[in-house]
Amino acid sequence: MNTRRTFLKNTSASVAGATLLGSSAFTTWANPIPLQGDLTIQQVIDQIIATIPGGKLDQTVDTIKQGDGSQKCTGVVTTFMDNAEVIKKAADLGANFIISHEPTFYNHLDNTDWLENDPVYQYKKKLIADNGIVVWRFHDYWHRHRPDGITEGFLEETNWKKYQSKDSEKPNLVTIPNASVKDVAIELKKKLDLKRPFIVGDASMKVSKVGLRLGASGGASQISMLSKEDIELLVVGEINEWETAEYVRDAQTAGIRKALIILGHQRSEEPGMKYMVGWMNKKFPGLKTTHVVAGDSFQAV
Repeated sequence: MNTRRTFLKNTSASVAGATLLGSSAFTTWANPIPLQGDLTIQQVIDQIIATIPGGKLDQTVDTIKQGDGSQKCTGVVTTFMDNAEVIKKAADLGANFIISHEPTFYNHLDNTDWLENDPVYQYKKKLIADNGIVVWRFHDYWHRHRPDGITEGFLEETNWKKYQSKDSEKPNLVTIPNASVKDVAIELKKKLDLKRPFIVGDASMKVSKVGLRLGASGGASQISMLSKEDIELLVVGEINEWETAEYVRDAQTAGIRKALIILGHQRSEEPGMKYMVGWMNKKFPGLKTTHVVAGDSFQAV
């Protein structure tokens, strides 16, 4: 969850198969909607929103970014980020509806005024149009879902669900078997197929109480959680380097047991969009839904 994004939303409007995860983790639908052959993309969107606590938001970034929602839905692709490669793969799959967790056009609000004459923007816009694809963002709603869809996907992917706090008020707290920070980072690197996780603090320090702040929640949110006495290690997506990392370094100098693992934004939240495949299969059993991995944009050298 992103506190910066929460502020903004309140002030402005490689293919993975569609395999079901453990069904007990998903919402139980009283009346699943069988696909009758004439379900529109907008109807799919409306049904998804209807499952979110609080219902439709008046102000949200979760809007159609491009395309005609009135067209029949031929298939769905979920992804962390609908980059050009994801769009091409969706077209190859015969899917005309992409559900992306993050923006399409390089900024949180998908404002394109400043991009109108940019060749990369024009290429991407044409690629979506030529393939008759509708792109819809699913960020605010997925985080508002209970349980949070991104967190659930991460816990499933890492097999940490069994370690999650039983306190419903602390879903981002896990108590893992005692291990060094380095060993935890190595475990997450393997399970999440990470190229380059980072550690801040004493890598040899033994930890058990772990907090999760996936994505880009911001320094204030990250530090606020890490400052709690029962949190020894915080696992995050991305940081501003002058914020949480420096807090941890100062804590270490002060003799306070705190450490940080930085996974990267994409790899921390992609599992939550993969998790959505099973969630969609429960809601729309006749609609083919596939997850396409957005991939890490960085290369380690």
